[in-house]
Amino acid sequence: MSVTVISLTSMTVAVITYHHAMGRWEPDARGRLAKAAMELYAEQGFEQTTVAEIATRAGLTERTFFRHFTDKREVLFYGSEMLRDLLTVAVQEAPPSATALDAAGAAFEAACAMLQENPERSRLRDAIVSANAELRERELIKLAALADTVAAALRDRGVPDPAASLAAETGVAVFKIAFARWVREPGPADLQGIFRDSMAELRAVLADRTSV
Repeated sequence: MSVTVISLTSMTVAVITYHHAMGRWEPDARGRLAKAAMELYAEQGFEQTTVAEIATRAGLTERTFFRHFTDKREVLFYGSEMLRDLLTVAVQEAPPSATALDAAGAAFEAACAMLQENPERSRLRDAIVSANAELRERELIKLAALADTVAAALRDRGVPDPAASLAAETGVAVFKIAFARWVREPGPADLQGIFRDSMAELRAVLADRTSV
């Protein structure tokens, strides 16, 4: 099995040897279905696209679609567990001297690096999610789960609450702002750089408040 990083998620591509007895199973079926779904969502809208259309565009069957995805929304959200693992490892690997906010920032900077690998898909996915209220709500739920993951990893480092939760929620907030800036900028903008700049701006604001 090979793994290809895409968007806010990682996509696991199952390589399956084709055999006539297996019907229409094909190599890279999940990747083909995801590509077909994204194309159709962009062309005609998420709500207007059916699973049957996705399967037909991919040259596969609806049954094959449901072997890989529970529903058409999952094309946009699958792989969250792998992303949470990435965040957890980044917090764990932060230097012992790192503050809670530094460790949270390292985690979300790692997420930025992953998204940066496929900027076109990340921007397309954002446009699709932003155009649908149900998807926007699910995106907020996903971000809340990422904050919970980072907070738990911080607590494992010995950071008590509420500091762990505050640092994690702050990291998510900065990540959201940096990502919004990134998707609006044309060309190959540096998401990691935007995130680091946003964190620096936050620290400057905090320093101003403490100096008053």
